[in-house]
Order: sequence, then structure tokens, then C-alpha cells
Amino acid sequence: MKNRSFIKNKLKLALLAPAVCFSLMLTSCEKDVVELDPFDRLTEASAFTTPERVELAVAGVYDAAQSGFYAGGAVRGYPFGAAHIEQGDNRGEDMLNLEAFYAITYGSTYNAASANNVYHFETLYSVINKANIVIEGVDKAVADGLITAEVGNAYSAEARFLRALSNHELLIHFARPYNHTADASHPGVPIRTIPVNTPARVEEARQQGRDSVRDGYAAILADLDYAETNLPETRAAGGKISRATKGAAIAMKSRVKLHMRDWQGVVTEGNKLISGTESFTSPIGGYALTASADGPWANNSGNSESIFSFMNTANDNASVNGSLGQMYNALPGGRALVAISPLIWNAEFWPADDDRRDITTTTARAIFSRKYRDAGTQSDWSPIIRYAEVLLNVAEAESRLGNNDRALALLNAVRGRSTDQTYTGLTGNALTQAIVNERRIEFVAEGMRWKDIHRLAKEGVFGPAGIPAKVASTSNHIPQYNAGSGTMPATTIPFIPYEDFRFIWPIPVSEVASNPVLAAQQNPGY
Repeated sequence: MKNRSFIKNKLKLALLAPAVCFSLMLTSCEKDVVELDPFDRLTEASAFTTPERVELAVAGVYDAAQSGFYAGGAVRGYPFGAAHIEQGDNRGEDMLNLEAFYAITYGSTYNAASANNVYHFETLYSVINKANIVIEGVDKAVADGLITAEVGNAYSAEARFLRALSNHELLIHFARPYNHTADASHPGVPIRTIPVNTPARVEEARQQGRDSVRDGYAAILADLDYAETNLPETRAAGGKISRATKGAAIAMKSRVKLHMRDWQGVVTEGNKLISGTESFTSPIGGYALTASADGPWANNSGNSESIFSFMNTANDNASVNGSLGQMYNALPGGRALVAISPLIWNAEFWPADDDRRDITTTTARAIFSRKYRDAGTQSDWSPIIRYAEVLLNVAEAESRLGNNDRALALLNAVRGRSTDQTYTGLTGNALTQAIVNERRIEFVAEGMRWKDIHRLAKEGVFGPAGIPAKVASTSNHIPQYNAGSGTMPATTIPFIPYEDFRFIWPIPVSEVASNPVLAAQQNPGY
């Protein structure tokens, strides 16, 4: 397959019938055009009539995931171009919102009409529907003899990977965690596996309610199992980490099973990508930690550690109102709206001499991450999963299972490349806590914090039992920073307990207004 950035400049493709749309409520067809010039738009029927067009249809699902619509059709990185990171960070306490841009998310003052959560929901379902259209269209292309079954299975596997990624993102924001009930039978989100592309299917969608969290995770794992079986282990340089691979599917399964608290399942999946006892590498895909902590960021479009990321380029990005290079960047040209919080900067478990502190920029007001560096053209790729996460996923699972030595080795592999202050002798809860703490350091500014808060909150042992208290914005935070000191600034944005309705986002008003079943299943409190 050609490089996706090349494809996006070659064809304009609409994967839908003229009157049908892609969000769950299906309100505006303007949201559903994949911008690929210069041909006239193709109908869904013609999108799967040649091998080349089938390939472009698959590229369209990636494009929807990287640059979905916002109000008025603007691109702000929804859902995975940048928004999943920005929202995931601002729901937690380790990044510090400085301006009004993320104030609603940061302060948990959202409602069913708040733009950030509404567009996250709608664009995630847009990705899912486009994936479903591609899966159905690919099956027809195989049946018509346009492509081989092997090629078709690989294309469907890419669509299923993106569908699984989207469904999991929905579940961590709009539903309680897997362990909220003993059997995970509580409400999740609607799981859609057929395209909404005919009037009859539109009406069916308007009557579909929420599946259970248990069924949602089962659907995610089924998609990832299919992806693992049918995706290639490696790709050419242009799509090495921007297109799904077998390793990406396995890595995502290790994350999903961590959220399910299936500790042995995490180990089983992670072990497919781990060989060695002190210095770890992957027999699939050749993944390995980069030599330095800066390695994944000095070249974030291709390095040994990045397993899957979404491409952003100078010609195709989230714009200044959504890109990581603008929001997080205090280098010249950046808007510097989200800084690293003193809460994590001052944490005693983050050594003052840790090399990861050097991946930052200090201004007169605050300390900012320097993981994303291109404020000019916003070309920083959006990371989804790195090898460091796989190692820490398995480390936590091994610790939970009582396999202390291996858990400690995996933890120190990540920690040891950045600091000489590695851990020895930890066992039990102390070891698990050290691993969770290490995730906070390693994944700062990567949107991972909410994922961990969400999965750990019900247990209430290794993370806050709810939405954490946060530092409020002031004109000058610099006096509050004291690396590794354990001295914590005042948190004037208060803690919200897990039981509070604000722990999860509401189903958007646009959806409940169209679907009476969903209206009756709105998250309590909204």
C-alpha cells in the first residue's frame, strides 16, 4: 500500500450513500467526507470496485481516526490525531491546564452538550462506522474476485484494529470500568458491527441501546484477535508504525486485558512481544526500548520503541486549535496551553536526576513537555502505544500475580535507561505501586493518565479513588516546582470521588435526542 500521506493528496473519497452519515446519531453528512483529492467523490458502491479504490477506502478509516470533524467541520485532532491525548491528560492531575481551552475537561464541569466530549463521542463512532463499511465492502471485493482473501483479511484486520481502539476509548470515557460490577454487566456503550448506510440501518441504529461493558470488551478482544491473526508483522518504512501490525494488535490486547484485570492474560499477550531477562526485545516486529528516553521523541515517526502512532504531516494535521505541537509546546510558535503539573514534577518517586526531566522546556510561568516539537507545521505524530507500555503492562500483571523478580526486572528496564535509581527488593503492593508510579513518569503528556485512573479508581489502592484533586491555573507556577522534593502545591480544584456521576462523561445530547433507547440509558446525574 502506498504511503497514506501520498494517498490523501490523490483522491477524494466519500464512503457513504448520499443521505447517510457516520456518527451514531447520523446527523450531518458533511462530517463523513475523507479529504483525498482531486477526483470527484465516489459513492460507497463505487469505492469497492477496483483494488486501488479498496486500498484507498482502508486509508479513509485511518484518516477518520486522525482528523475527524469538529464544530462546523473544523479539524481539531478528534479522535486520535491529538484529542485523545489532550483529553486523557486534562482529565488527570499530572498535566496542568493553563487557559480556558481545556477548562471544562480539567475542572470536570462538562455536561451532555460540552463540545469536547460530544465530538470525541461522535468522531469515535464515525471511525467505527467507516471501519464497518470497509469490512463489508472488502468482503464483497473478495467475493467479486477483485482482491484475494488474504489481502481482504489483512484490510479487514486493519479496520477491526481501529474499531477496537475506538470502542476502548469510548468505554474509558463514557462507562464505568470493567471491575465496577463483579461480572462487568453494567452499561457500556453501543457496540456497532454493521455499517449504518441504508435507511433501514439508520432506523435500527436509532433504536440500539447500550451493550454491557463485558460484551464491549469481548467485542474488542475479538477484533484484536482477528487483527493479530491477519496483520503482517512488519511494514515498509512509510507505514511502519502508522498502519496496524500484528505487534500493535498484541500490544493493544495487553492494554485491554490490564483494564479487565486479567493479569495472566496480560502476561500471555505481553510475552509474545518480550524476550530476554534484563534487556528486553520483541521477537515480533523487533521492538525495543530506545537507548535514551528521548529516542521516541527525537524521531517520533519511526523508532524501535513506537509500535503504533497516527501520522500528522505539514499538509494534514490537527491545526493550531488541536495539535500536540501547539497545545503542549513552549518552544517558539507554540501556544503552551498545557504544562507539566508540579504534582508529578515534585513527586518523590521521580528522581531529580532522571533524564526524562530533560525532555522539557522551562518558561517564566511553568515547565512544559518537549515530546512534541513542531509548533510550526504540527507534524508530530500522535503516539498510541509504545514498547515501554508493554513492558510496564506485564510488570504490573506479574506483580499482581506475585512474580516479583520478573516484575522488578521489567520495571527497571524502563526506569533504568533514565536514572541510576532503580528499585531493589520490592514486593507485593509496594512493587505494584512503584510500577503505577513509573507509568505516571514515563507517559506524562501522552494521554495515558486517565486510562490508569479509570481502571484503578474502583480498587482505590494504587491511584485516586475518583477524579484527582488538581492544581488550578495561576499566572506563575515556577515557584511551585521542586523536582523530586515531595513538596506538593495546593490543589484548589477538589477531588471528586469515584461514586460521583462526573467520573464518567454523559452520552451526548445529540445522541439521546435521536435515540429514545439511549435517552433512557443516559449516565445518571446528567
